[in-house]
Amino acid sequence: MLGGGVLQALYPGRCPVCDGIVGRAGEKICLKCMDRPKLLTPPWCMRCGRKTEEGVEYCRDCREREHLFDRGRALYEYTSVAESIYRFKYGGRREYAEFYGEQIVEYLGEFIRSMGPDAIVPIPLHRRRRAVRGYNQAELLARAAGRRMGIPVYSRLLVRVRDTAPQKELNREERQNNLKRAFNIPGNDVKLKRILVFDDIYTTGTTLDEAARALKAAGAEQVWFITLACGSGV
Repeated sequence: MLGGGVLQALYPGRCPVCDGIVGRAGEKICLKCMDRPKLLTPPWCMRCGRKTEEGVEYCRDCREREHLFDRGRALYEYTSVAESIYRFKYGGRREYAEFYGEQIVEYLGEFIRSMGPDAIVPIPLHRRRRAVRGYNQAELLARAAGRRMGIPVYSRLLVRVRDTAPQKELNREERQNNLKRAFNIPGNDVKLKRILVFDDIYTTGTTLDEAARALKAAGAEQVWFITLACGSGV
């Protein structure tokens, strides 16, 4: 059996920030990069977790429209990890999930436990997009965090039935139309009552709203979310 040092030499890990080779076995990020991802610090919107001004309970977006999810939080400011997320999604850097899963548990674990979720459900990719990419980054994040917290991950509970256009290319109205009825529940019956949804980025919340719509229509009572990063605003 190969030892950790030999495996590290043969299959060196990549730092999720600079994408350089991580030095020692067991490390998942360069020491010089530890402080580069910026944690999303309070005050937070009490609905979506986006940054707000001091003394403001809800961000403008959550004051102006009603979301279908109940509440959520993000780990990082998007601009500090944008390049990392791009490589994680499109560059085959699956190993990033272990570092980010650890970070989610360390900094958002208390929030997650307070929700008491029955299971974690990752936002799914359409089968054609997954076939091209080879994996679903939201599922990798969900499994990395769920394993550490002892929360089961149901990666096939929610199915993406429409191969929608990338949300980043659309405005708010287009995003809402783009994702209408994009998700489905095979069998149309959810025994889980409290579900925590995982995704990589929160921008307007449209993706999470549509996931919550499908889950609640099938029997879920509460749907929360965790994302790796949060966009700067609507």
